[in-house]
Amino acid sequence: MRRITAGLFISLDGVVENPQDWHFPYFNHEMGAAVSAQFDAADTVLLGRRTYDSFAGAWPDREAAGGEDAAMAKALGDARKIVVSEQELRFTWRNSEQLRGDLIEAVTALKNEPGTADIAMSGSVSIVRRLLAAGLIDELNLLVHPIALRGGMRLFDDGEPIPLRLVSSTAFTTGVLHLVYAPAGSVPTGTYEDAKAHL
Repeated sequence: MRRITAGLFISLDGVVENPQDWHFPYFNHEMGAAVSAQFDAADTVLLGRRTYDSFAGAWPDREAAGGEDAAMAKALGDARKIVVSEQELRFTWRNSEQLRGDLIEAVTALKNEPGTADIAMSGSVSIVRRLLAAGLIDELNLLVHPIALRGGMRLFDDGEPIPLRLVSSTAFTTGVLHLVYAPAGSVPTGTYEDAKAHL
């Protein structure tokens, strides 16, 4: 079964909305390497329509310009890009297609396709939420920025708990924390008395 990895820029208070408005002052080579590593392990990218539109509006031009991020732009262009949308879409960016049918069923089938390369996600918060709740995301990469935005859409909304376990944590020189989580399987249990016994 193929893995799905999701990457998100997130503020200290959990906001993931409009990262283009607050993220760039914290971007450096460490963050670039972390983002590239996630995509380098994948041959397929799963995106919501708005995230796809943003990518398609920027990366093909960057590839054509041949600048310092042209290699990543080409890799994204060469990757299979699957877009989640309830509207019928037409594509101009190569290797793009629309996910058909029920989201959970279609993504489960995608994970079961032959291959060992990951399926990467970037942004696409509403899709990430639904796949997390369904237990279909294998790795959640959170790039936690040292800023409290105090408003905006947060990653986690109301609903059942989603237990996660920390796989790794790396502090960047900008103060950004790269936290990698995987599903924990079950919600931890215990009481106050249990906690006191460990003191």
